Amino acid sequence: MSGSTPIAVTIAGSDSGGGAGIQADLKTFSALGVYGASVITALTAQNTLGVTGIHDVPPDFIAAQIDAVLSDLDVDAIKIGMLSRPEAIEVVAAGLERHGQSTIVLDPVMIAASGDRLLVPEAIETLRARLLPRALLITPNLPEAAALLDEAPAATLEEVRGQAERLLAFGPRAVLIKGGHGEGPQSTDVLLDSKGFFELSAARVATRNTHGTGCTLSSAIAAGLARGLKLRDAVTAAKDYLTRALACSEELHIGQGHGPVHHFHSWW
Repeated sequence: MSGSTPIAVTIAGSDSGGGAGIQADLKTFSALGVYGASVITALTAQNTLGVTGIHDVPPDFIAAQIDAVLSDLDVDAIKIGMLSRPEAIEVVAAGLERHGQSTIVLDPVMIAASGDRLLVPEAIETLRARLLPRALLITPNLPEAAALLDEAPAATLEEVRGQAERLLAFGPRAVLIKGGHGEGPQSTDVLLDSKGFFELSAARVATRNTHGTGCTLSSAIAAGLARGLKLRDAVTAAKDYLTRALACSEELHIGQGHGPVHHFHSWW
C-alpha cells in the first residue's frame, strides 16, 4: 500500500439504477474502507428490470479521465469492468501502460444479470490480446469464461479447472472463475494462481437480488489488494463480503426486478 489512505480506481460503465457498475464499485470500496475514484467508460440507462440504452464515452475522453486520475492520485489497485467496444479497450490498455499500473483486477463484463449484452462480440478478441496479459487477476463467471475461450460453458469442476488453465495461458497472473451461474447448494469459485488451484465455496443464497454481484466481487478484491492483502486473502475476504451482501439483500426493497446486493450490510 503506497500511503496512509488506500485508493482504488474503477474503470467501468455507469448503472443509472445504482446496483452495478461504477456505483456498485464505489459503494464496495467505501464499505471496505478504501477511497474510490472512477473512470466512466459508458453510460447505461438501466434499472432492476434491464438495460434500455448504452451511450459509449468517446475513447479520448476515457483516456483524459485515466490521465487526470492516475497523474494525481497514488493508486493502489485498479478494477476494470464494462468496456463495450474495441476502441475503449485499446485506450484503457494504453493508459494503464502509460502510468505503469500492474495491480489490476479485470472483470470481463459481457452480459448483465438481466441477460442484456454489454460487449460487442468483436471486442472479445481485443480484450484477450490487450487486457488479459496486463491483469493481475481476471474474474469471469461461467458464461464469460466460455465466451473468452469460444467454448461451451463448463458443467463440472474438472471442466472449470481446464478453462482456468486455458485462460491463464492468455497472460494474466491469476484466474478466478465464479460459480454463481452453476447448480447445487454450494457456489464454488475456482482460483488458479502461481501456487496452483484454490477453491472457495459458500452456501448458495436463494435471492433474486443478484444485480451487481460480479462488479461487487471484483471491486471487493481490488479493495483488499489496495489495503495490502495478498491475492488469496483478498479473494477470500471478497467472497465473504459478497456472500453476506447477498444474504442481507432481502433487507433492501429496490425496484421490481433483480434488486442489488446490500453493500452496506455492516453499516445500515
